[in-house]
Amino acid sequence: MIAYLVERCLPENDAADSPPEHPNEDAINLGLEDLQGTVEYGSASSNAFAAKDFGGLHAVKPLAVVRPAVADDVARVIRVALRSPALTVAARGNGHSINGQAMAHRGVVVDMKSLAGIAVVRDCSKSGGPVVEVGGGALWSDVLKRCVLGYGLAPRSWTDYLDLTVGGTLSNAGVSGQAFRFGPQTANVTELEVVTGNGEITVCSHTNNSELFFSVLGGLGQFGIITRARVLLQPAPDMVRWIRLVYSNFTDYMLDAESLVTRDSSFDYVEGFVFVNSDDPVNGWPSVLFDPQHQFDTTCMSKNVDPVLYCLEVALYYKSDDPPSTVDKMVEKLIEGLRYCQNLKLQMDLSYMDFLLRVKKAEQDAKANGIWDAPHPWLNLFVSKKDIADFDRLVFKKLLKDGVGGPMLVYPLIRSKWDNRTSVVLPEGEIFYLVALLRFSHQYPNGPPVQELAAQNREIVQCCIRNGFSFKLYLPHYNSKEEWKHHFGNQWPRFVERKSTFDPMAILAPGQKIFTRNQQQP
Repeated sequence: MIAYLVERCLPENDAADSPPEHPNEDAINLGLEDLQGTVEYGSASSNAFAAKDFGGLHAVKPLAVVRPAVADDVARVIRVALRSPALTVAARGNGHSINGQAMAHRGVVVDMKSLAGIAVVRDCSKSGGPVVEVGGGALWSDVLKRCVLGYGLAPRSWTDYLDLTVGGTLSNAGVSGQAFRFGPQTANVTELEVVTGNGEITVCSHTNNSELFFSVLGGLGQFGIITRARVLLQPAPDMVRWIRLVYSNFTDYMLDAESLVTRDSSFDYVEGFVFVNSDDPVNGWPSVLFDPQHQFDTTCMSKNVDPVLYCLEVALYYKSDDPPSTVDKMVEKLIEGLRYCQNLKLQMDLSYMDFLLRVKKAEQDAKANGIWDAPHPWLNLFVSKKDIADFDRLVFKKLLKDGVGGPMLVYPLIRSKWDNRTSVVLPEGEIFYLVALLRFSHQYPNGPPVQELAAQNREIVQCCIRNGFSFKLYLPHYNSKEEWKHHFGNQWPRFVERKSTFDPMAILAPGQKIFTRNQQQP
């Protein structure tokens, strides 16, 4: 569903967060001129690149942008910062943070895309199977193409959108429809090379420097910059049967989705989304259809149906030489007994590569229409199973009954597939739901401004707090130490201890606003 994008008008850029201009006379004294990579000081191009992100809600200019050629370049940047009284360093992948997390006001932004090597190892004795060694700045889309086209192999766990860097997603979690089976991307790496906030280059794994390994995974860039990762691979399928099943009742949707992610035999991909029960071309029935020329059959809907409907999105992988009848039988067996509206089953077959790159076409269309570069006030949450029905009642059916001008994802994940030694924090319970509100501001000429959409995001978070929901922000952003303490809960002392060990001067990732340089203690 994330592949469905909408047209909108481009609002004026929100520059409210831009700090005042400062001279750059001290930049030449940083001592970075002899790096193997390149460094730009305060140029128009570097400012434009590093002063904004995909969210488009913040603008913060750095002092310099470094494009490293090797991990030692990253280490040298951090060691320079260690010798300064206030300099900070932020790693920037492909710039898809939403709230300025990869920015560094008057600091150094490290453009990680220059560390993008990809090398497949068919038989890794340490991992017991094939792996791919990738630079922290490599895009997952390039990893996919190299592994599948060159070796017939593929990573096990993905994100929906693949033009994200390996280091970026591993610093958060990396979630998509395969996570119910293999866990997030953080559960599918066996080794990392990390440059810590102490300026040290360290190789770490489950068994070697394990505290750093688990700290960095989901660590929001607070403990080190990932310069290389070793990712598990498996044989890649040839084809995908992509299916959408429509539900009018959230309880039925929830029961079926949870059944699919807890079965021993299930689909290879399970996601889902909410859409508006109307013919709205952006938020309604048309957003479900694979072919816009087809019609959405409403005959199975009762007249008293709710303002929103639900779509369970699943996929079955198979080989190109599998007979169609065999694939049909496998699908029918898996969906037997599901409570979806029988007239609203949609499906299509496509290659494995096309399925995983399904958002790329939408991105190209969005760029052509001026949508992609506009602000994206997105909100991502993990909500406990015990509260998801009330979340549906209060948020989807009330606050968001008219949609958000983009996808509203909601699907279950399994806690036991996540390693609690990483820095990621989750809501309570074995089953919890990803909720992703992928807004596009001004989807219509007279649509609400970005400030109103951001305000509604805050209203949703406050609704969760008022009603005592067990939830956590995914890709979190807070502005105060107290909010961060609440976010991490009983994991806060561990997070602070890790910071004091691996980045005691609070040099790294200042845009997260968790710790302040020289004031990082709780």
